[in-house]
Amino acid sequence: MRRFSSLVAVLLCVGALCSAGAIADDGVPEPLSTFPQSLLAIRTNAGQVINFKIWTADSPRREEQGLMYIRDMDEHAGMLFMFPNNPHPTMWMKNTYIPLDLLFINPAGRIEYIAAQATPLSLSIIQSPKPALAVLELKGGACDRLGIQIGDFIAHPNFNHPQHKPK
Repeated sequence: MRRFSSLVAVLLCVGALCSAGAIADDGVPEPLSTFPQSLLAIRTNAGQVINFKIWTADSPRREEQGLMYIRDMDEHAGMLFMFPNNPHPTMWMKNTYIPLDLLFINPAGRIEYIAAQATPLSLSIIQSPKPALAVLELKGGACDRLGIQIGDFIAHPNFNHPQHKPK
């Protein structure tokens, strides 16, 4: 319970104080607290289940914004980007101040590629060598620290593998 309380406190702080930012017409980034939030689990091939509270970038503006301007993030937080019409999504780290692990996920929820410790503020394009439906951004180094690997599965309603749906 303490871990969950700490996570909630961090998420509220990040949302309120570190509003992420694609810049709106008025020049103000949209706060993360306004993004849709949900729970997501990663089921590793070793049998471990790792839970995350995530934001979803559910519009072009929010996709552009992502985790820009964030200065710190909880180990069990992340942002999910869905690309149903683009099987080869590309990402970058523009205005992103912390390293991120980018997990490229297929429609069944399988992690196909991990771009670990993406360089903050880089304009280099990050892309999976395999098609992907989605990208999950986690705090840089989380995959190594938590034992997340290519071939692990995401349990979340946005993925269609029935064996890996949350219960």
